[in-house]
Amino acid sequence: MIAVRHATPADIPAMEALIARSGIELSVGFYTGEQAQAVTRHVFGVDTQLVADRTYFVIEKDGQLAACGGWSKRSTLFGADRTKQGADPLLDPAREAARIRAFFVDPSAARQGLGRLLLQHCTEAAVAGGFHTLELAATMPGVPLYAACGFEVVEELELDLPENVKVPLAKMRKVVG
Repeated sequence: MIAVRHATPADIPAMEALIARSGIELSVGFYTGEQAQAVTRHVFGVDTQLVADRTYFVIEKDGQLAACGGWSKRSTLFGADRTKQGADPLLDPAREAARIRAFFVDPSAARQGLGRLLLQHCTEAAVAGGFHTLELAATMPGVPLYAACGFEVVEELELDLPENVKVPLAKMRKVVG
């Protein structure tokens, strides 16, 4: 049994644990161990604004948290609470892209269609919110999923993290609705 529901503040500790597992284990073959550790420690995590906005979701599989992710009507492109600085203003759906944010799947549930299900759910919600374009910053492990779902790379990014660790990302976009 698979269920998608809004994330709640009570879910945050379990989501943070899932994100840490996913960030390390599903990065194998895409990032070095050092890159996976650095991006997981310094960037990945829950953005509680998305939980408050009710645009962040969890997928439960057989009653267990199996994935989390969301969309945003705010300007932040990626990162957890600890990476944000200042206000996070609302986007104008008529001229700006909604953000697809913080998709993570538990390694035990990887490659079972949960990321695709979550992406479809978020796309429908963003379209219902008036958006016509989606944008995201994909990690290298996420690029194949997003490309298979119609997103195109529009810019290559590189994060400069502590201890001189550089982590590549891909800014991707898709027109919807």
